Amino acid sequence: MTCQAPPYGGPKDRSSEIREFLRTRRARITPEQVGLAPQGGARRVPGLRREEVARLARVSVDYCIRLERGRTQGVSEAVLEALARALRLDEAERAHLFDLAQPTATTRARRRRPLAPQRVPPVLYRTLDSLDVPAVVQGRRTDVLAANKPAHALYTDFEARPRRERNFARFVFLDEAARTLYADWERVAGDCLAALRLYAGRHPDDPQLTELIGELSLHSDAFRRMWADHDVQAHTSGTKRLHHPLVGDLTLDYLVLAVEGDPEQTLVVHTPEPASPSAEALALLAAWTATSPSRPQAPDETPDPAG
Repeated sequence: MTCQAPPYGGPKDRSSEIREFLRTRRARITPEQVGLAPQGGARRVPGLRREEVARLARVSVDYCIRLERGRTQGVSEAVLEALARALRLDEAERAHLFDLAQPTATTRARRRRPLAPQRVPPVLYRTLDSLDVPAVVQGRRTDVLAANKPAHALYTDFEARPRRERNFARFVFLDEAARTLYADWERVAGDCLAALRLYAGRHPDDPQLTELIGELSLHSDAFRRMWADHDVQAHTSGTKRLHHPLVGDLTLDYLVLAVEGDPEQTLVVHTPEPASPSAEALALLAAWTATSPSRPQAPDETPDPAG
C-alpha cells in the first residue's frame, strides 16, 4: 500500500482547512432541520447547499463561496457569527471557525515565536501522588506530561516510553492494547482526534503537531478516516467504559480540570460510582499497583519539560 501524504501541513493548509470544515458542517444539516423547503432537483451532495447557507446567514452566495475557498481576509465577526448560527455550530466549533478564519492577535503572536515549554508545577505532582484514582496531566497535542501510579496501571506506563511517545493520541491510535482496553474505542478515538483538531486550529505552526499528525496519518487508517470528518470538540467531563486485562470491566467518570497558569494544561481525574463493581475493580488495581515494585526513573527519563 502506498502511504499518502499527511493531511495537515501547517499554515499553507489553512485555506483547505476552512473549506473542508465549512463543507462538512453544511453536509450534516438538511433543509428541513433549519426550516427551509427543499429546492427541486436531486442533490449531488448531502446537506445544505451554499445558497441555502447564504440565505440563513443573510449574506450573498458569492460571499459564502469566497469563504469556502479560504479567502477570509477582512471577514467580519458579524459574518462569522451569522455563519455559526446558520450551521448550528456548538461553542467548540464556533471557536474553531474563528481560529481558522480570523486569528486573534494572540494567535498571530504565537506563530512568530516558538511555543514555551510546558512544565508541571510541583504542587500538581503532589496532587497526583495523593490521589488513589487514576489521574493524568495532559498538555498540548494530547501529550501526557505526568500521571500517577493508578493511571499507569489503568492505561499504560507512559514513563517507560520514549518522550515523544508519551502522547494519548499515539496510544489510542497506534497501540493495539488501546483497542482492547476501550469498550467503545471508536468514540474514544473520535473524541481524542476532535480535541487534537481543535488544538490544531489554535497552533497551525506547531512542528511537533505536524509531526504527530503525519505519523498518525501514515500508520492508522482509522485516523485518516476520522480526520477527514473535521470534527472538533472540547471535553470537560464524560464516562468511559474499559476492559482491563487484570481486573475486568470498569465504568469510570472523568473530569477535566484546568491548571492555573497554563490554559493548555489539564488535570484529568477518573472516578467510579461509590460501592460499585467498578470501584471494587479499581481498588483491586490500586492494591496491585501499591504492592508492585516501583520502577525508579533514570536520569534521562525525568519528566520532559519541552512543550
